[in-house]
Amino acid sequence: MLGIAAAVLFVIAFLINAADITTNDVFSSVNLMLLGLALLALHVAGVGAGRPSRRR
Repeated sequence: MLGIAAAVLFVIAFLINAADITTNDVFSSVNLMLLGLALLALHVAGVGAGRPSRRR
């Protein structure tokens, strides 16, 4: 799920950058790409995977 959210943020950042849309500092393409990278890192680390942990 976090990987999908990261992909959506990357697409939005690409569209903002490609269309040369002027936005405020919060929604700039660089900030959205950094948010996407953070979500991608969490996805790769296994956060939010939905797998139950093994208990013994």
